[in-house]
Amino acid sequence: MNIFLWGVLPYIALISVIGGTIWRFRYDKFGWTTRSSELYESRLLRIGGPLFHYGILAVIAGHAIGLVIPESWTAAIGITETTYHWIAAGGGIVAAIATLVGVGILIYRRRTVGPVFMATTWNDKLMYVVLVAALLAGSYITLIGLIDPHGEGVNYRETVAPWFRSIFYFQPDIDAMAAAPLRFHIHVIIGMAMFVLVPFTRLVHIFTAPLHYLFRPYIVYRSKDARPAPGNAPARRGWDPIGVKDRD
Repeated sequence: MNIFLWGVLPYIALISVIGGTIWRFRYDKFGWTTRSSELYESRLLRIGGPLFHYGILAVIAGHAIGLVIPESWTAAIGITETTYHWIAAGGGIVAAIATLVGVGILIYRRRTVGPVFMATTWNDKLMYVVLVAALLAGSYITLIGLIDPHGEGVNYRETVAPWFRSIFYFQPDIDAMAAAPLRFHIHVIIGMAMFVLVPFTRLVHIFTAPLHYLFRPYIVYRSKDARPAPGNAPARRGWDPIGVKDRD
């Protein structure tokens, strides 16, 4: 079972993420969207959206630092494991609260606002279940680390992190991950399930960067209000024609 969970399943998740994303880009470009529901309701969205998105970005950044950067590197620049733990746990609990409050508002909005609920698909519901489960499992781990910072298995940088890095050079350290406490096993399995779903849900937009907004021309808006015409030109209602010859 350990071989399958920590030596096979990670590659199934990677194949799903990479292959599914390529498939989605090639055959479902018009579906590559968050299916924004801002037109239906914006008050709750203005609160929950930023809380969730900024919170989840902080969560992702914390995971990247904790899993990718070896413990020996932080020790080499003078950061003790105790200091690192309190910084990571403190930042993690703030990010977790923001993310959970944000996603809670978004779920409440989706359930109580009629048009938004009607636009909710079955894979949206599945996505929310797996996403919230991953957030709750991660928040529980962070909370345990704050309550008992010297407890057994708190230092995931000796178990989960080496296993995570070993996946990418195709020598998965199954024993390291197997030695981690059960709460880490549950969190990692839910996390892999979430990544399997990413290409097939609205979460696929995490791979989209709106770089074209930096280079597109300005959008010019013209008012429909009546204004004095410049010079001797007669006043007009509506928009002035652009690029066509005036025919009076």
